[in-house]
Amino acid sequence: MLNQVIADFELPSTSGKTFKLSDYIGKTLVIYFYPKDNTPGCTNQGKDLRDLYAQFQAANAEIVGISRDGLKSHENFKAKFTFPFELLADTEEKACTLFDVIKQKKMYGKDVRGIERSTFVINKDGVLVQEWRKVKVDGHAQQVLDFIQSL
Repeated sequence: MLNQVIADFELPSTSGKTFKLSDYIGKTLVIYFYPKDNTPGCTNQGKDLRDLYAQFQAANAEIVGISRDGLKSHENFKAKFTFPFELLADTEEKACTLFDVIKQKKMYGKDVRGIERSTFVINKDGVLVQEWRKVKVDGHAQQVLDFIQSL
């Protein structure tokens, strides 16, 4: 998938919008996949991106977060932590499948199927130019920003 144009997709988004990938041609887009709203790692990841959001915007980049949670959960999560970017509800795993982020994981000793924390950068031409999989939250938002500023 790296260095290829990503197929257009649509997902319901917070703020009553519909996200459409093709609407972001001309901007750099950061798509981050996270396992679940209101969990410690996902909260910290969102807060780190929120705190650097003005710098992402200055670099002509937009951020969207995606999980399998529904819109109501997303709206609450976004409001609670004042995230300035949209969260997309992928309840049918369309984008999760497209980006191959659904994995078998161990949680509390049990095998579960879930989202592997991953971040993707799509350039202004719609081409995937960077991906991080099995993301560790600490320092990751800055790493993504540094990459975007180097484009």
